[in-house]
Amino acid sequence: MKKEFNIIANLIETNSKVLDVGCGDGELMDYIYNNITKDIRGIEISKKNVQKCIERGLTVIEGDAEKDLKQFPNSSFEYVILSQTLQAFLDPENVINELLRVGKKAIVTIPNFGFWKVRLHLLFKGTMPITKNLPNEWYNTPNLHMCSIKDFENYCNKRSIKINSSNLGYKNLFSDLGIFIIEK
Repeated sequence: MKKEFNIIANLIETNSKVLDVGCGDGELMDYIYNNITKDIRGIEISKKNVQKCIERGLTVIEGDAEKDLKQFPNSSFEYVILSQTLQAFLDPENVINELLRVGKKAIVTIPNFGFWKVRLHLLFKGTMPITKNLPNEWYNTPNLHMCSIKDFENYCNKRSIKINSSNLGYKNLFSDLGIFIIEK
């Protein structure tokens, strides 16, 4: 299991109601289901990944988070997870608003474009960096809206979104991944 998944799972209170947005093949959902809460479901755009979730015995719907989060009632989950997906949306601001409408808290992780290795790569090579959390070339990346940990913190502050937990501070330079718990 990815290290970030373990960190995310440890942020969730036992027996909470959880939605994993962009749940992929269900690896994180499966871990949470077996260790934290049975009340978890996912939404995933890829038919192939939806099938993998179903094969794991997980509750998942096929859908596009940019359109289909609207079907969930307000505050219907204690936690909504969005792991390394925000930067791939056409309208990330709308997705954040929907996460905070549907969930009491949102756990959001982002690849950190402020990470020192990314900065050095741009400085010395002059090309888009490839890292563990940014594994694609510029021409085949799903990422549309790259940001740093500080960018996300500033975004939340400007919109009065409360950051309950994060890896800020020097982490903007030394962490390749930003992890946040946010709420309105």
